[in-house]
Amino acid sequence: MKTTASYYSEQQRFRQWWLWAILLPGPAFLFWTTVQHVFLGISTGKNLGDIYIFLILTVIFSIGFPLFMYTTGLDTQVTSHGLSVRFRPFHRKWRVFEFESILEAEALTYSPLKDFGGWGIRYGKKGKAYSVSGNEGVLLKLKNGKSVLIGSKKHEELGRAIKQRILIN
Repeated sequence: MKTTASYYSEQQRFRQWWLWAILLPGPAFLFWTTVQHVFLGISTGKNLGDIYIFLILTVIFSIGFPLFMYTTGLDTQVTSHGLSVRFRPFHRKWRVFEFESILEAEALTYSPLKDFGGWGIRYGKKGKAYSVSGNEGVLLKLKNGKSVLIGSKKHEELGRAIKQRILIN
């Protein structure tokens, strides 16, 4: 992305307590089981290949998956070029919605489950959505007839920043 003035910037990550309450018990149990079997010697089998496989799975699911979820998130910027979003780690480059392609931006409250089937990069009856948490965002109506929802904890501020830049361009 080119160096340019930023009129709005927001970073959101998956930090909901209920999500982590669902995600962490499995990896914690796997980690504890690995410690018992490999390091404390409470093992039913002594096959070295099985132990290596168990260790690899433990690293992937007990450390890798929670770390992946911890770093996953949505970055949003409003610059002089347009609205840019990046859903880490899935987008390496920013997805830019140029102001010339936006007809309307509306800050709203929506139903993530009903309208888009949840959070993340989703497709629903109202178009495409990028969201991490909550039920507030800005719905963009594009000139090509498509709609894109950008989830935001500061949806009113994001909506104002987009509308101001649309008027200038």
